[in-house]
Amino acid sequence: MAGADDAVSLVELVDERRHLLDVAFWMLGSGREAERVIDEAYRRWFGLPEAERTRISEPRSWLCRAVGGACLSRLASPGQCGTGADAVGVVPVDSSSPADRARRSLRARRGRPTSVEEHDAVVRAVREACAREDEEVLASLLAADTAAFFDGGGKVRALIRPVEGRRPVARSLLTLLARHPRTTLDTHAVNGRTGLVVRYGRQVAAVISLDVVGPHVVQVWVTLNPDKLRTWNHPVGP
Repeated sequence: MAGADDAVSLVELVDERRHLLDVAFWMLGSGREAERVIDEAYRRWFGLPEAERTRISEPRSWLCRAVGGACLSRLASPGQCGTGADAVGVVPVDSSSPADRARRSLRARRGRPTSVEEHDAVVRAVREACAREDEEVLASLLAADTAAFFDGGGKVRALIRPVEGRRPVARSLLTLLARHPRTTLDTHAVNGRTGLVVRYGRQVAAVISLDVVGPHVVQVWVTLNPDKLRTWNHPVGP
């Protein structure tokens, strides 16, 4: 189980990926190849033993070196793809099992369906607490056994294990959503219910859905995976 202290701010995650893309594009001159190199670097990062990752004091520098090395390998051997988990010896993380268990637990706990009005009121209160960076109020809106899941898709340095407990979840959300002049947090329809959308500048950087039972949030689902956010940043026209 991940701890709230392992959380990283959204601004840092977005800036880090943009910087790595700039480096890779400058070296390779191809946006598509740059994306592949970045994905490879993050796979290598998540493929490290957890103890080794925690000893790295400057993850961004480590990732820059990984990107530079991958770019040089491509330039030396243009015919090699160097992509795919097997190529770097990384076993993909199976995050579906804990999520599936969490959903089953949620369904079992629902004594009655939460009305749209109740759900929206809780989500709006969560948004206000996050915007004010009020940990006390935010924690009071979360169930004691709340769990938060962060889906970075292995493409950003997000938490890969669930965060559990009222206080740890509140702290992890406030760390992720740390106030910055270029970030905004708004309510928006997410999967048929009101959720939260985080923008960094004009880019949607995170989408948050909340499972609500009564007056409390019981589960938080944070999507940070750039691939899953593409439809938000390039919506399909009418």
